Amino acid sequence: MKRVQNTHKSTSFDDLHDTLLAIVNAFNRPQRDEIMIKDSGISLDRALFPLLVLIGRFGPIGVGELADRVGRDYTTVSRQVAKLEQIGLTQRQKNEKDKRINEAVITPEGKMMTDKIDQTRARIYGSIFQNWPNDESAELERLLKKFMNDFTTLE
Repeated sequence: MKRVQNTHKSTSFDDLHDTLLAIVNAFNRPQRDEIMIKDSGISLDRALFPLLVLIGRFGPIGVGELADRVGRDYTTVSRQVAKLEQIGLTQRQKNEKDKRINEAVITPEGKMMTDKIDQTRARIYGSIFQNWPNDESAELERLLKKFMNDFTTLE
């Protein structure tokens, strides 16, 4: 029997996990959303902000999937999507393939708002990466995509 040595560094991955948790925490901080809202020059309830962003990025998106992505229960997210609909930023529609699924879709008014948010995010990322060589920021993006793809295939 031929023995093959594992050449991967033996590690507990604690540092990697801690860094990933810190990144998630940074993105999920209410203060960060408040800064994004203020710097984007928009008027929006902070609780609705992540929903609008996700609907703009991934819509049409089922309300159940949206709830899973933000870690809130379906009924709460459904009420919040209704608020976004009342202020004209989203609308609901039935899924074409499964009429039981309610989807949220961004409206033109909502798209104008998410465009402002995207511009603010681009300025923030631009300031972070301004001193990074282009190949490093591209490598970070490539590795994060690779990690996310491999991580989500475990589900």
